[in-house]
Amino acid sequence: MTTIISTPVDLLDESTAVGQIILQSEIYIDYKHARAQLKEDEEARDLINSFAEWKDKYDDVQRFGKYHPDYKTISKQVRVVKREMDLQKSVAAYKKAEKELEQLLNEICAEIAGVVSPTIKVPTGNPYFDNSSCGSGGCGSGGSCGCS
Repeated sequence: MTTIISTPVDLLDESTAVGQIILQSEIYIDYKHARAQLKEDEEARDLINSFAEWKDKYDDVQRFGKYHPDYKTISKQVRVVKREMDLQKSVAAYKKAEKELEQLLNEICAEIAGVVSPTIKVPTGNPYFDNSSCGSGGCGSGGSCGCS
């Protein structure tokens, strides 16, 4: 059944309904669970806080680059701490769930934009996904997007 949307209020109501469907999706529920697990994981919190501290030091060192006396030490340590954090089970699960939710939202946005017009580009932050908005072959290839 197709609903006719005749006013901006109708459009907002429909977008709220889509939002509610997303909130009930398995992907969102997995994301919410992973986020809760991450918040409960004391070791992960410690690693995240440690990474944030080292990241601040790294940002300070970056102002001077390789000329800063602690550049190599801090640059190496921030990578070590980030790797430790990324390998933590709850952090990895959260990042995976977050990426899957982002992908779902990007696909929904692209689908809506495609219904409006096949030439609308939807910025997603993902270069592989962004290129697909231009039809087969991408811009400059004379494909269906009309670019030549």
